[in-house]
Amino acid sequence: MKTALITGASRGIGRSIAMELGRSGYRVAVNGLHEERINTVVEAIRHEGGAAEGYCANVADPSAVTAMVEAVKARYGAMDAFIHCAGHVQDRKCEQMTDQEWKSVLEVHLSGAFYCIRRVLPFMASHGGDMLLMTSTAGLMGSVGQVNYSAAKAGLLGMVWTLAAELRRNRIRINAVAPAALTDMTRPVIEYMKEKHAKRNEALPGFWQVGEADDVARFVSLLLKQRDPDLTGEVFGVNGSRITHWQKPLPVLSVNGADAFFAAWKQREEKR
Repeated sequence: MKTALITGASRGIGRSIAMELGRSGYRVAVNGLHEERINTVVEAIRHEGGAAEGYCANVADPSAVTAMVEAVKARYGAMDAFIHCAGHVQDRKCEQMTDQEWKSVLEVHLSGAFYCIRRVLPFMASHGGDMLLMTSTAGLMGSVGQVNYSAAKAGLLGMVWTLAAELRRNRIRINAVAPAALTDMTRPVIEYMKEKHAKRNEALPGFWQVGEADDVARFVSLLLKQRDPDLTGEVFGVNGSRITHWQKPLPVLSVNGADAFFAAWKQREEKR
């Protein structure tokens, strides 16, 4: 039986993934910040015949992550999958954003991923495994009013591309999923956009029409079942039943000399 540690698993996408992997035969280590919510998920997994234990820890705290990972290792003896879903938002335009709002979002999303990965690796390197980080289209394309969140999610992409190369020799795959799903975190923004466009008598743009957390969970479960060792360093968008494969950024214009470059840039813009 395989073991999966899932951060941010007490609600939203993390919870759905925990439930799905519990049904798929994983022993699930459920991480969150609130004991009551964690216990509810653990009991739900057990009620369906799965195996689960709860671990209350703030992933932004390195010492708490160390204690959590060591406890999971002591309980289950191995780690086969690590999935980083923990996150929160503190949205504000850049000029109004406080240093603490910037720091807190990067600490959970980006630093939290590093703290967990660094500590999980020794328990996965001997036999291989899977790591999966939740990124966002905000990290791929940017999102107004979310400079902290966009930067954190973009940072996770660099982490995935780098670690895919570093960890291949250990048979550890690492990928990213950019989910579009209605959750506690996204609901306020989506409801705001619905109201905004309704007042204008406009249809809600497709970008804001999202699927469910369970859609993401089903994709993650199937991704983990794929045995292709080259299926690593990839970024997948999941919105309902629609799956999108995102490529790494590619150079679109390369010219020798700054003057020649901007001349070519001007010609390129004029052709648009």
